[in-house]
Amino acid sequence: MYMKKQKNKKSKIKNKIVTGRKAQLSKTSLKDYSILIGGAAGQGTRLAGLVIAKLFGALGYHVYIYEDYQSLIRGGHNFSQIRISQKKADSRKEKIDFLLALDENTLQLHKKNLVKGGPVIFNSDRIKTKGMGIAIEKITKEEGGSPIMANTALIAAFAKIVGIDFKTLKEVLEKELRKQTELNLKIAEKAYNSTENLVKISRVSKNNLLLMTGNEAVALGAKNAGLNLYFAYPMTPATSILNYLAKHQEEFNIRTVQPEDEISVINMALGASFAGARTAIGTSGGGFGLMVEGLSLAGQAETPLLSIECQRAGPSTGVPTYNLQGDLNFVISAGHGDFSRFVIAPGDAEECLYYTGLGLNLAWQYQTPVILLSDKDVSENTFNVDQKVFSKIRPVAPLLWDKKGEYQRYKITKEGISPLAFPGDKKAIVKANSYEHDQYGITTDDEKEISAMQEKRMRKFQQMEKEVEKLPAVKIYGKNNARTALVSWGITKCAAREAAENLGIKLIQPIIVEPFPRKQMAKALKGVKKLISVEMNSSGQMAKVLNSHGFKVDAKILKYSGRPFFVEEIERKLKKII
Repeated sequence: MYMKKQKNKKSKIKNKIVTGRKAQLSKTSLKDYSILIGGAAGQGTRLAGLVIAKLFGALGYHVYIYEDYQSLIRGGHNFSQIRISQKKADSRKEKIDFLLALDENTLQLHKKNLVKGGPVIFNSDRIKTKGMGIAIEKITKEEGGSPIMANTALIAAFAKIVGIDFKTLKEVLEKELRKQTELNLKIAEKAYNSTENLVKISRVSKNNLLLMTGNEAVALGAKNAGLNLYFAYPMTPATSILNYLAKHQEEFNIRTVQPEDEISVINMALGASFAGARTAIGTSGGGFGLMVEGLSLAGQAETPLLSIECQRAGPSTGVPTYNLQGDLNFVISAGHGDFSRFVIAPGDAEECLYYTGLGLNLAWQYQTPVILLSDKDVSENTFNVDQKVFSKIRPVAPLLWDKKGEYQRYKITKEGISPLAFPGDKKAIVKANSYEHDQYGITTDDEKEISAMQEKRMRKFQQMEKEVEKLPAVKIYGKNNARTALVSWGITKCAAREAAENLGIKLIQPIIVEPFPRKQMAKALKGVKKLISVEMNSSGQMAKVLNSHGFKVDAKILKYSGRPFFVEEIERKLKKII
């Protein structure tokens, strides 16, 4: 244990190390720091990382958490890397400033990334090394706690080291640790008092920022847009949407259903939507592959449906708990035959919140599938979200039948959108059909009626194209008049944005990619002489989309290791290209 009362020679050596670090930190104000906490699966690293993030959030800092875990229930290596900053920063740094090690493996894997002089705060019951050792397991046992509570001791020791007062620590722990709270506080206080302070963290201005994962934001965005039913079969990294909505289903008045497989998921969802319930489904690439025939049914039957596809590394089962942006071309073209759909690719939790609500509304406005394409890091990492975004999300009513004349489910209209009625309406016979059909929904193979229905659906797509140009489909960051621009999407836009700002160039982020916002993209590219695509896949899928719409990509920076880009990594590669 590292304690003030220790007076032996070994303690004096440690005190010299601590004093040196204290002097180094005191010269630099805390503006942008990276903290890594790691351990084996089952040691609670994720919760510990969240508590640390909320400590800094309580002091007014912007926070981002990158989660890295293996596909194991016990053992292996998990870690959370927390970025704290006085300005928005949604990507991880190559170097870490504080290393918190629950086990030896964490120390060996990450000490090479520690900045020079950066402190290692470790579990001295399992690790023997230089730095700040805390007997977290001994403290926990002495207070009568369970082994997993050792992470509470490590958090408390870290809080003391960086100068967070115990009152703030106590408030955060009381909110986050609802079970055995008093015992956790006793453990925290003992660990806090056994540690020395190295640097004083100052409180920054208050903000309206919340902390949530992308999947939590997806759930809340759908809820605010009037979601009634959510169907899903568990598949990483989409599972936490199902878990979150199931946990809050009474509070949100949303029913969650877990059928036996993904084929059942989409078919049940289509039935619910046909009956008038606002419905969403969620899965990853493999599960979405099983749903594709049902997606085509939604296109033919013009049934509203929000499909959430959280990408992970593929092909096939791939790497279950790591990330690649490999499904863009798949979801744009998934299904047989021509039918319209929206594809939306948010890049952080705040965008997940807004665009999920937008997507659910668009599905009902245009009676068509909407695919929200997330990815592992957007889905499971933790971001700041401005709570003002909630006020921008509300249910938008679809086009409903006026109850005049005989009801025609697929009435041919100028815009291609037919008025909706639902089963149970005594004045309407409501049909849905997977075959081509006439305006009443009756199967047809007449050539004129086939052509008329195909043209009806294409007119709807033309309306969707016009709609996209009115929406925030493309975002721009960095230097607006730069001649060099990056184009990036999903989680990659976070690191690319920071790199662009650091190098004085422009970042263009397409969010709605189908129908493609040609006018917005042309405006964003005005004056750009060199366009570079930055993506997490091996083929440059967004570059292919841009090229297919007449926008030339001059170079590509691709990463396909399953791990997201570091800002510094993009900057190094950009300097070679530029």
